[in-house]
Amino acid sequence: MSTRPEADARQSGGPSVGELLSDISADISTLIRHSATQAGKGAGLLGGATVFGHLAVLFLAISAWWALGNEIGRGWSALIVTAVLAVIAAVLAMQGRKEMQAVSGMPATAATIQKIPDAVKGNDGSMR
Repeated sequence: MSTRPEADARQSGGPSVGELLSDISADISTLIRHSATQAGKGAGLLGGATVFGHLAVLFLAISAWWALGNEIGRGWSALIVTAVLAVIAAVLAMQGRKEMQAVSGMPATAATIQKIPDAVKGNDGSMR
């Protein structure tokens, strides 16, 4: 009679620990590969949606320029549409900046980065 558990498991007809770990590893690898494929497809579709959304806004601006141009002239209508787009861009930029400033993790991260050289030397940064 063998004293090794793997040999006992094989004799009883069950898979060995090594075989179980191999199966688990293969299953995890398949799952990760499948998830990465799905994420790649999703990212590609979102990229395509972004391009077509940009084109839609561009053609909307051209349509507005052309429609206003029938009433007040192409030059003035182009200026008006450009001004409206610039105002929208400025509002979005201010809102984005406000949101970025509201992120609370940055100061702690900056402080942590400054402590990295001290941590490599073996102290906690309190001694300089």
